[in-house]
Amino acid sequence: MFGIGGGEFVALILLALLLIGPDKLPQFSVDSARFIRKVRDLAQGATKDLRENLGPGYEDLKVTDLHPKKFLTKHINKVLAEPAAEIAELKKSAKIDPDLL
Repeated sequence: MFGIGGGEFVALILLALLLIGPDKLPQFSVDSARFIRKVRDLAQGATKDLRENLGPGYEDLKVTDLHPKKFLTKHINKVLAEPAAEIAELKKSAKIDPDLL
């Protein structure tokens, strides 16, 4: 979970108990969960709006696809896939009969 091990998680809980106090910790946890939920909903709403505004062809859009390197790689692979399929088909049909040699 988030790259945190068991010992680190326990240390974070103890640190939270010391800084916040045991009496305020339950309310702090509730407020933190509510904040995380709002941020997640905001991010999902932004992604949904982006998909709607981009139009057809982007229904499977992921936020990670917007990274320039991944975006270019995805589109370059799509463009290169068509000639590769044609070349593979030509290789199958262009077999030389060994008896003719």
